[in-house]
Amino acid sequence: MAMNRERNEQKSEFNDRVVAIKRVSKTVKGGRTMRFSALVVVGDGKGRVGVGLGKAGEVPEAIRKGKEAATKNIVTVAIDENQSIPHDFIGTFGSAHVLLKRAPEGTGIIAGGPARAVVELAGIKNIRTKSLGSNNKTNVVLATLAGLTAIHTPEEIAKRRGKSVEEIIG
Repeated sequence: MAMNRERNEQKSEFNDRVVAIKRVSKTVKGGRTMRFSALVVVGDGKGRVGVGLGKAGEVPEAIRKGKEAATKNIVTVAIDENQSIPHDFIGTFGSAHVLLKRAPEGTGIIAGGPARAVVELAGIKNIRTKSLGSNNKTNVVLATLAGLTAIHTPEEIAKRRGKSVEEIIG
């Protein structure tokens, strides 16, 4: 019983946002069966974010399943001192490419709908993004997430190479 309470408390620390709800159909012998697919992004605003896809016969159930899937797939994002990303990067998933550009304090979030959801819930306050290639919402969200997870701080890279931060930066 205590374990269930801990799980519920853990889920409540994350905010969630439904990015897309689609009606999908499967053609069977008797006709078409309609279901719903929900793309959900969850994040704590402190550098942790996750994406999940839920499918069910009703919309609320699909959203709940998507939220559960997203909390299972939480990743940590590197954020620098001015609440931006440490360096520019292009995240890729399928044919969707998302350009993530570092921005100075006061810029705000300049991003389209799907990428904005991921960036806001990750806790990034200053960033510029541009969606290149495919505009499929699922792939744009996953490309943004892939880009954010591939970005590393200078400290992480210096530690991995066995050098000092000054040697890395320059």
